[in-house]
Amino acid sequence: MSSNNNTISFPELIKLKRDGKQLSPAEIRTFVQGVTSGAIQESQIGAMLMAIWQMNMTDEETLAMTREVMNSGDTLEWPKEWRVVDKHSTGGVGDKVSLPLAPALAACGCKVPMISGRGLAHTGGTLDKLESIPGFNVIQSVQQVKQILQDVGCCIVGQTGSLVPADSVLYAIRDATSTVDSVPLITCSIISKKGAEGLSALVLDVKFGRAALYKDLDSARKLAQSLVTAGNKLGVKTGAVLSRMDVPIGQSVGNAVEVCEALECLKGRGPEDLTELVTILGGHLLCMCDPSFTQESAKMEIALKLKNGEALKKFQAMLEAQGVSADVASSLCSDETDYFRHMRRAAHQTELPVPDEGAVLDIDAMALAEVLHKLGAGRTKSGEKIDHSVGAEILVKMGQQVEKGESWIRIHHNSPDLSKHQYSVLEKALVIGSLNKYKPVSCVAEFIRPNNPNMS
Repeated sequence: MSSNNNTISFPELIKLKRDGKQLSPAEIRTFVQGVTSGAIQESQIGAMLMAIWQMNMTDEETLAMTREVMNSGDTLEWPKEWRVVDKHSTGGVGDKVSLPLAPALAACGCKVPMISGRGLAHTGGTLDKLESIPGFNVIQSVQQVKQILQDVGCCIVGQTGSLVPADSVLYAIRDATSTVDSVPLITCSIISKKGAEGLSALVLDVKFGRAALYKDLDSARKLAQSLVTAGNKLGVKTGAVLSRMDVPIGQSVGNAVEVCEALECLKGRGPEDLTELVTILGGHLLCMCDPSFTQESAKMEIALKLKNGEALKKFQAMLEAQGVSADVASSLCSDETDYFRHMRRAAHQTELPVPDEGAVLDIDAMALAEVLHKLGAGRTKSGEKIDHSVGAEILVKMGQQVEKGESWIRIHHNSPDLSKHQYSVLEKALVIGSLNKYKPVSCVAEFIRPNNPNMS
């Protein structure tokens, strides 16, 4: 253990970590305060991040850094009687889970201050999806967030400058220095933000598979365990679901098209895998808040709120509270399904045919994501505009028997035509074969419990 000398210079701190030494809480505080105040140069921050990436951090160091980043700005406080919960996903293709989950939890009596991000990859993040809806305002003050939670029970907003400012600096530099995939740094970024929200309970959806940051279950499990440990030690009851990210979640990928699918889920007619994820994640949160629930009864409670329209009413109220006109919110949440009366539709729709008769064995989520990114659904650098109308509707389901020539996907795009390369990537994304080779698997693999490091 190195000395607790508060006057240590930044180059000395970097050298300690570079040489594999464990940093003390005081040394970590010096580094984070330097990041927040601007006293430490960007090059030095990059060097420290690379040293952490190479030499790793102990659980104690990770916790100390997470706590310091969490306390680098304001932290939110709520009335004691509120059950304040949230969920975080490590990202996926077609991951619109937050949109039905937040209002379903609000319908169960929880308060959900969901502070979300923008996508920095294939398609937009949760905020980008919601901005497909005319008038939806993701920028809300802390006072406005409190009022919306009081009145509605849930809101989905962007990070304010006063919450965890150190993370905003570190996040941008991690991206520029190829240190994004460090478990301690991911843990610090996610848990510091969630800790600052003043939560009672947090569930994490940690993805693994070819379209996830971590390709295999073991790597994802290490990250999930690190997140659960840090969250619980900071006083937030935290659990993690490990879920597969090989095929897209649901039948839509993009921004506006995912909002349409989320609305269908809120009307009790969403795709099975999306509904399963919403009910499992919501069920775990209810169990963490209220020990009278079993996992099964909690899942059933979330499913009921999707079926009986209570979650939909909360979503409509949230839309209006965040700037959507009452007419548009009411129309989107009514029985009608022509959502593009209100959201921008892409100029062109192109459908691709199934090459052979057989069963759908695989749909490569990452291949779809890459094509949609190039068509404008995602961004390459922070601040870039995205095209909310670009997306894909998948017209077939896994295991479905299909005929040669029938359409399997509809691409929404504004470029005049897809390129030969894009056609080729999409054609390879679909795998057709014999039905006896299809083995259905649940999208959820494991759950890491809040107070128990062992898997269920």
